Amino acid sequence: MDLINEIVHPDGKYAQEGYLEQVERRQVLERAAEAIALARAGGVPVVYVVVGFSPGYPEWPATSPVFREAREDGRIVLGTWATEVHASLAPVPGEPVVAKHRLSPFHGTELDRVLRARNVNTLLLTGVTTDLVVLSTAREGHDRDYCVEVLEDATATADDALHAAALTVLARTATITTVREALGAGREREGAA
Repeated sequence: MDLINEIVHPDGKYAQEGYLEQVERRQVLERAAEAIALARAGGVPVVYVVVGFSPGYPEWPATSPVFREAREDGRIVLGTWATEVHASLAPVPGEPVVAKHRLSPFHGTELDRVLRARNVNTLLLTGVTTDLVVLSTAREGHDRDYCVEVLEDATATADDALHAAALTVLARTATITTVREALGAGREREGAA
């Protein structure tokens, strides 16, 4: 989720605010790529989520401190390089990409319908940021009766303390695991995405 150029590429604006350093140090792109490869090999549906706004920012939430600078300096405009999934994780034909305008990928999107159409009952979450999109998805996924697993080694936020705090909160509604624990050899996954 939100493994887009603006956040995880060296030229991204959000990347320069601590996210890139954490993503690189924690090898999030490499681990997310491993998770995607293992999921594809095991027949587990892969669904992408990207955050962004249409040109002109009609969906922009004026009261949101999280998205304040997005409009101020032209960040995360859908259909641009900024909101493309990082090239190392590119979707293959048939893998859905769900665009969202808020923290939660369920808010105002077709995500739940996309997951249910694929008979998904377990969410395996990767992405940036742990304290925002991952936390929001885990909580709402829990409330929509999905089993939720956070692949901790394929997540990051702007700093270690915030990441650790988010994991503490996430453990209340999700299983905290790793890519290999969740998708490793010999582990069959039915209904996971």
